[in-house]
Amino acid sequence: MRGTSPIIAFDQKATQQLSTLRRFLQYLRPFGKEIPVALTLIAIGAATQSIGPFLVGWSIDNLILRGNLPGLLVMLGLLSLIYILGIWAIRGQILRVGWIMQRLLAQLRQDIFTKIQSLPVSFFDRSEAGDLMSRLLNDVNTVNQAFGQTIAQMLGNLFSLVGIIIAMLAIDLQLGLLSNLVVPLMIFTTSLFSRWARARFRLTRQTIGELSANLEESIVSVREAQAFNRTQLNIAEFDLLNAANRDANVQAVAITAAFLPSIDFLNTLATATVLAYGGYLAVTGAATVGVVTAFLIYVQQFFRPIQILSQFYTQAQSAMAGLERIFLLLDEPSQLNDAPNAIEMPSIQGEVTFEDVAFGYTSNQLVLNGVNLQAQPGQMIALVGPTGAGKSTIINLILRFYDVSGGAVKIDGIDVRSVTQASLRRQIGIVLQDNILFSGTVAENIAFGCPHAAQVDIEAAAQLANVHEFITSLPQGYMTQLGERGAPLSQGQQQLVSIARAVLINPQILILDEATSSIDTRTEALVQDAITRLLQKCTSFVIAHRLSTVIRANQVLVIQQGQIVEQGTHTELLAQQGVYANLYALQLDAASTGA
Repeated sequence: MRGTSPIIAFDQKATQQLSTLRRFLQYLRPFGKEIPVALTLIAIGAATQSIGPFLVGWSIDNLILRGNLPGLLVMLGLLSLIYILGIWAIRGQILRVGWIMQRLLAQLRQDIFTKIQSLPVSFFDRSEAGDLMSRLLNDVNTVNQAFGQTIAQMLGNLFSLVGIIIAMLAIDLQLGLLSNLVVPLMIFTTSLFSRWARARFRLTRQTIGELSANLEESIVSVREAQAFNRTQLNIAEFDLLNAANRDANVQAVAITAAFLPSIDFLNTLATATVLAYGGYLAVTGAATVGVVTAFLIYVQQFFRPIQILSQFYTQAQSAMAGLERIFLLLDEPSQLNDAPNAIEMPSIQGEVTFEDVAFGYTSNQLVLNGVNLQAQPGQMIALVGPTGAGKSTIINLILRFYDVSGGAVKIDGIDVRSVTQASLRRQIGIVLQDNILFSGTVAENIAFGCPHAAQVDIEAAAQLANVHEFITSLPQGYMTQLGERGAPLSQGQQQLVSIARAVLINPQILILDEATSSIDTRTEALVQDAITRLLQKCTSFVIAHRLSTVIRANQVLVIQQGQIVEQGTHTELLAQQGVYANLYALQLDAASTGA
């Protein structure tokens, strides 16, 4: 099969980059009043830079060579005013453009974070948290370095470049055209280096994302790494990713290191051309000394913006690579948008029905197949079975973290796809085996689902969850600050706080996913008591490997290979002498032998 033509490939990349830039510039729309002011200041600064050499050349021919000292003093005063005006305009343009760009970048960060918060759970199944953080922080910071800090200088120098070219052609057309012969060479050189730089900088953004993902994962799992004596292997893996990022940046720097001297060479070539030909014209009387002097100044000023624009261009290549990654994330489809005619979920009574439900995380492999169940309001439904059988998937479908592949999930007879996700989830509480607490006060963690809850309601929820006395024993009580992931609370204490969090939202449906599997016996008693109180008020779905915790369930569903193979009460299932009875017997044997 033929490969893609290099010309076509380059055109595609150029088109993609142009599309990325056009989309980035759309963020300027809210600043319609500030942009004309900034452009006016840029134009004033460029004009002052362009007019100075002309006045210097004119002064040499008409004032210095003629011995007109008073006129020279007047001209010096005029030049001083012009350059003071230029300094004021440049300062103003940097402040104004910086003000615009920082607000633009803040909005870009906000859009990224909002997008991440709204993406479906399925997206995070295939994405790494560190890479997402890299897009929000590293990629946006690269855009900030390229556009936020230097774009004002870039625009000013671009305007100055245009003004210098016009001034040179106006003073002496022949010498002006000769001086600008290097421009095609400069354009060719920039185009050549940009092709190399774009690919290299794209690689740097990719490798820093992989490095960030590995770093985030390694920090979170440092305890496990030390426990399993894996630290040296983690260091070696990080070293490989770090080296890949280093090599990518070295390659990008190598291109920049070759590009800037090339521009300097063109600068020297143009200066030598003006000096040689301009000197010849001055000697033969075809041009004055002042004109040649003005041209030499213009040539130096001409390449100063070129050098700055060239540096900006290399930075822009890195920024464009970052923007591509950002917009790929922003374009990620939200597969679980509310239906256009979605309604608010009425107050839930607690009836949950699965009607011939099929679901697969991938299109070619079903996790659930033909699942039918009905939970009446106030019932406790226990889900048991081996790991990977589909228990957690059933829970995820109730919360509509995913949409079914076939059939329907209904609550009080209403398909969960026909209501808004927010109105559905605000009436469902969930307590997981590994609940996450956040940096903040204990009260803020309890009120996570109800940020505006009154203190009295927070304390009432804590009392119901059997954690009030413990909280009041802390140094600052409910105002005690917790560290990352709830430190320094124990796992059992964190679980009780999580139960209080679920209590506070007053759920009509409660989900307990292995809520007591990783805590000590004493704390388990407190948790079980808190759960018992909570279950009295709502329909509940309980996943548990400890079958002793599901004896009180109204229904026990035994899940195997994505299907309900047995269904009934604890007593009924024992009498059937089937899968559940075998599981229960095995746990009794393990308990009696102390395994």
